[in-house]
Amino acid sequence: MVIMTIPDYQSIMLPLLEFSGDQEEHSRHEAIEHISKIFNLTEEEKNQLLPSGTKSIINNRVGWAKTYLKKAGLLEYPKRGYFKITDLGLSILEDKPDKINNRYLRNFPSFLEFRKTRVVKKEDTSFEEEKTPLELIENGVQQINMELGDELLEYIKISSPAFFERLVVDLLVRMGYGGSIIDAGSALGRTGDEGVDGVIKEDKLGLDNIYIQAKRWKSSVGRPELQAFVGALQGKRSRKGIFITTSSFTDAAKNYVNSIETKVALIDGETLVRYMIENDLGVITRDTYKIKELDADYFDEID
Repeated sequence: MVIMTIPDYQSIMLPLLEFSGDQEEHSRHEAIEHISKIFNLTEEEKNQLLPSGTKSIINNRVGWAKTYLKKAGLLEYPKRGYFKITDLGLSILEDKPDKINNRYLRNFPSFLEFRKTRVVKKEDTSFEEEKTPLELIENGVQQINMELGDELLEYIKISSPAFFERLVVDLLVRMGYGGSIIDAGSALGRTGDEGVDGVIKEDKLGLDNIYIQAKRWKSSVGRPELQAFVGALQGKRSRKGIFITTSSFTDAAKNYVNSIETKVALIDGETLVRYMIENDLGVITRDTYKIKELDADYFDEID
């Protein structure tokens, strides 16, 4: 079936921002219904699925329009599953732009930073023309994982301290630390400062221990926090530690860790969610695509 009237995700951006102009919290379902009415989509068009068959095309495109508007700072996620316009978004509506697309969003520093992480420096059309189909697929997967990481981090930040504690335990065990869940859970079972602090086995045999500190912070972790952590390590006669934060580390903190003999692994929010994705924690596989190539051996003639 040829898709003629289903709008692309960039065409959805301005109507979606206008929809949120009432300053209320809206779900994606509400947005899909509104956009479908704006573009006069038929039921058949609303139900048209992606080639994978797992999600409707309009659902997918509304989702990406919402993501890009958020990256530019025009929308925010006040709670799980809902979005809301920001003060910046309201100011944009007051300017009454003719359209909002990727080119327009490049006016916003946060969106430019997002684009830099995709290593896209040219116009979207030329970029796509210069890439092979496989490169485009890999770039798409990278972009999807970046958005997934942002969603994971949003969920982590609004979770309870007890849940964050369990998340850290689950992740470390999946990465091969802590022995069993029971062993790791007992070692990291002390809640404090919206995080966890404790000692975990470095391997299943328990030949060495690693001291853990985790903080759900919005502000960056600086050198003083790392110095205090290293001091705690020395007090426990340990030379290995992992410091986990949902935010980031200052350059001074990173330089300090690199200048000392004690080995301290720094896991910021971006790294935390990347490890979660790599270890299938808090995520599920939605689609699987097989890339096939010619089997030249099959065509070899038998002598």
